Amino acid sequence: MNEALHIEPFFHDATGTWSYVVHRGIDAVVIDPVLDYDARSGRVSTESARHLLAYAVERGLTVHRILETHAHADHLTSAAFVRAHTGAPVAIGHGIRSVQAHFADMFQLASDDPALHDAFDALLHDGDVIEAGALRIEVLATPGHTADSLSYRIDGNVFIGDTIFAPDIGTARCDFPGGSVEQLYASVQRFYAMPDETTLWLCHDYPPAGRERRASVSVGEQKRDNRMLDGDTSLEAFAEARHARDAGLPAPNLLYPSLQVNIRGGRLPQEDAHGRRHLSTPLRIEAPAEGL
Repeated sequence: MNEALHIEPFFHDATGTWSYVVHRGIDAVVIDPVLDYDARSGRVSTESARHLLAYAVERGLTVHRILETHAHADHLTSAAFVRAHTGAPVAIGHGIRSVQAHFADMFQLASDDPALHDAFDALLHDGDVIEAGALRIEVLATPGHTADSLSYRIDGNVFIGDTIFAPDIGTARCDFPGGSVEQLYASVQRFYAMPDETTLWLCHDYPPAGRERRASVSVGEQKRDNRMLDGDTSLEAFAEARHARDAGLPAPNLLYPSLQVNIRGGRLPQEDAHGRRHLSTPLRIEAPAEGL
């Protein structure tokens, strides 16, 4: 008889991000690990990732894979750090190539730069199956928030990235490059076609005052209660609500630092001649700009 599946969530307070160690017996995968970054000081640390790794070491786990649900725009990934300490390959959706292509010029990277081309060990497609020891993981392409968005199904559990949030929050935004309201709607319908007892594991939670943070929600609860896209919401109604909401959203606080690191698979920019590393912020100068 198979051993029970165990899912250990880790919450990153600064960015509202959930990461996971999923294991059966000693076989494990890590999903969406976070790198600590303070934008005000430029300080980068690995405390959160080390906490996650300590959990694996204490239980004698073998980490077979590091799985990214997409190239996040609101936190930095620690996938490269976790890879260096476990030897586990890093995987992401094949749509990362279009994300990299869009942002390469912005960050002054050639499209064929090895920092991009070799950033990930595996690019995954819808329907792929990952065998990780005792774990069998089905890959679901769930685009809409981003072109590279994936979800990972393990037994009756689906790790859904930013596709949908807790019911009182709603769904992901669709105004990033490669985003699509129509694709996001279709991706959520894939979840809603699953049995109501299926557990959806979130990548973020931003609980309003008085509510405890949540790592998971059932398909049935989402279909009944999601404020933007419940089981009866039409594509037309969702598109109208999502476009209106996105039009008023600011860019994520860590948009440019996150993408510079995340399209490289979690690797920081190379050191300059003085041993320093730099993250850049593209400026948008509005007219009139005389004297700047």
